[in-house]
Amino acid sequence: MKAIMVVGTTSHAGKSTLVTALCRILSRKGWRVAPFKGQNMALNAYVTPTGEEIGYAQAVQAWAAGVSPWVEMNPVLLKPQGDMTSQVIMRGQAVGYTSAAEYYERFFEPGWQAIRDALQQLSLEFDLLVCEGAGSPAEVNIKHRDLTNMRVARYLKAPTMLVVDIDRGGAFAHVVGTLALLEPEERNLIKGIVINKFRGQRSLLDSGITWLEEYTGIPVLGVIPWSDQLFPAEDSLSLLDRRSRSPNAELNIAVIRLPRIANFTDFDPLELEPSVNVSYVSPEGTLNYPDAVILPGSKTTIADLKVLHESGMAQQLKDYALGGGTVFGICGGFQMLGQAIADPDRLEGGDSYYQGLSLLPARTTITRNKTVRQRSCLSNLPQPGLPIEGYEIHQGRTQILRPETESSEPAFQPLFDDTGLGLVDASRLVWGCYLHGIFDNGPWRRAWLNQLRQRRGLTSLPTGVPNYREQREAILNNIADLVTDHLDLKPVLPL
Repeated sequence: MKAIMVVGTTSHAGKSTLVTALCRILSRKGWRVAPFKGQNMALNAYVTPTGEEIGYAQAVQAWAAGVSPWVEMNPVLLKPQGDMTSQVIMRGQAVGYTSAAEYYERFFEPGWQAIRDALQQLSLEFDLLVCEGAGSPAEVNIKHRDLTNMRVARYLKAPTMLVVDIDRGGAFAHVVGTLALLEPEERNLIKGIVINKFRGQRSLLDSGITWLEEYTGIPVLGVIPWSDQLFPAEDSLSLLDRRSRSPNAELNIAVIRLPRIANFTDFDPLELEPSVNVSYVSPEGTLNYPDAVILPGSKTTIADLKVLHESGMAQQLKDYALGGGTVFGICGGFQMLGQAIADPDRLEGGDSYYQGLSLLPARTTITRNKTVRQRSCLSNLPQPGLPIEGYEIHQGRTQILRPETESSEPAFQPLFDDTGLGLVDASRLVWGCYLHGIFDNGPWRRAWLNQLRQRRGLTSLPTGVPNYREQREAILNNIADLVTDHLDLKPVLPL
């Protein structure tokens, strides 16, 4: 089973980005390559073509490799939901909830079996696996239950790269300390060090690299420069570093940064629109008056809805909508826009019932059965007949409420030809849908943005634009080019 491994000295060292770049680089060289992350903890998820749930980062890595995402690329996914508990997704299906304390007892052995089964299946179909660790391989307090880092590297006997983020400082100490805490057989698998996110003059780093190589006996394979390239993030910590990328933008869109925000990769296509500035607003913050506000997905919808009410953001949103502002809810955000959300079995672990924002005529009940599927449909609004692709991941059923009196002009209309997928009010100010990836659809995205532009008296943008996947391909190529120019792979590639 041919494989290489990437581990990091810390979280956010750049493991996911490096694995993505390697998948594209090796694919270009003619390898049939697949990404692999045994266990991921993230709220950004994707649905495979066969209807399984995996980490979104592994989907991006699969696209970089030029293959379709498989559930085997991420056999164990943990989705934190607060109170030190997580939903466990194994082999693409939700199998239960666990606390951090009981995870080892209940899920370690099944998880390790799922990982080995996935590796076996991938090895039958691909020439080479590019494996990613999680966090740090040197967390001594949890190393016995680590399913992702050196346990996988040892199992595969995989040449391993250790990547460190030099931008945050302390890079040499991070490398030396990590190596010191590895077991001898683990340390022997580390074949190279990668210094990531370097800003400045390379020559000033040369003496440090020489010292590091002499001290550790391990070569530095490359120094990868800092890049401002927008890359799909794995978890919400990256939102704290997110900055506006369109200083001359004509439209401002605010995304509410919910405590348990999920699938905020939905908004990457908006951030790539030159005319749009996307900002993330805390529930404790001030909304002001952007051109649109987006309520994103949430792992625990009722708990995040409660935060909106208690912080005052719920009232800000209602006042904003009543004043003519545009509000768009996706998945959990769609549920929050309704009249109420019920959780009779307390599957989210908190309140069994909570009042919604009452901006859409809908009620949601959290259910045990989870909806996980890809979808294709046609739009009704803002432009009829546009083909739409996306995916659903939600644990709840939403009932659209009928008005007590029928009128000639319906107050709300279905957003798609599948009436259960979304809803918009007659004034086209309040939108809600279950489709993740809605903004990936280029013509639809532009048609929706043009409605915002018309309200501002701005000229419309062309709608004949490609879908986001073409922009994503350019991003993947740029990242691969950057890494190719600054990394020597020979010490880790199998012959």
